[in-house]
Amino acid sequence: MHAQSIRYFVPKKLALINDLAGYGRCSLTEALPVISAMRVQACPVPTSLFSNHTGFPIHFMHDCTPYMPDYLDAWTRLGIRFDGIYCGFLGSAGQVSVVEDYLRTCPDTLFILDPVLGDHGKPYRTVTQEHCRRMKSLLCRAGIITPNITEACLLTDTPFRESGWEPEQLLLLARQLHAMGPERVVITGLREGEDYINFISEGTSGQKTTVNRAHSAGHSWHGTGDIFASIIAADALNAVPFPRSVEKAAYFIRTCIEASVRLGIPEADGVCFENFLGLLTQPE
Repeated sequence: MHAQSIRYFVPKKLALINDLAGYGRCSLTEALPVISAMRVQACPVPTSLFSNHTGFPIHFMHDCTPYMPDYLDAWTRLGIRFDGIYCGFLGSAGQVSVVEDYLRTCPDTLFILDPVLGDHGKPYRTVTQEHCRRMKSLLCRAGIITPNITEACLLTDTPFRESGWEPEQLLLLARQLHAMGPERVVITGLREGEDYINFISEGTSGQKTTVNRAHSAGHSWHGTGDIFASIIAADALNAVPFPRSVEKAAYFIRTCIEASVRLGIPEADGVCFENFLGLLTQPE
């Protein structure tokens, strides 16, 4: 590459609040390289440390809740400001409170929330009723949220079903989420035959909706939601239109799943996204 072809600019800064698993591609292990490839400075805040994610038979976990307030306070005292804050897995209602306290110190910063609560119609075993209630309160601060259909139902007290959603029902679900605060909502993980559907809604009450459809590349894989939300977060800071960002994320994940199936990678290891980071490096 010739020096004159290099594009110089100051990257946007994004704080990443999520857990860190040493093995098994998920959470910060994926978010850091994906967001960096998209020309955004990624600044992690570990909520928990895992030897490997919980999909393996055994794991070690260290809860970072006691250290999170001082960790974030150091940034505040240094006067560090971010262009965006992206929050993924929070292990308890107490961690939700820590994030809420930090958000009060930066009220004008774009907040992207992946409300990690459950999947396949059930909350994760660590998610209590209090945790879910506090997550609802966190939505009022978010500008963008990326719930899967299970999480959208949990947040709105809507009966769950995996498929069979009519467009007007999804719009009603999205409007209930908009009413809690977010201006941009994408509901993921919807199945329609052999396709996956992402329902995109923008505006204070869903004035603009778009349906992104992608043919299934196989079964769902651990960690793909983290990749999806990471792409959405980085694109938001780079002013990429929301529907375009969802389309990009869906295509990237499909590409990674197809390759991982062909390579015989175990599902617990997560998708081999490393081979395809080049797809994300080009500016819009």
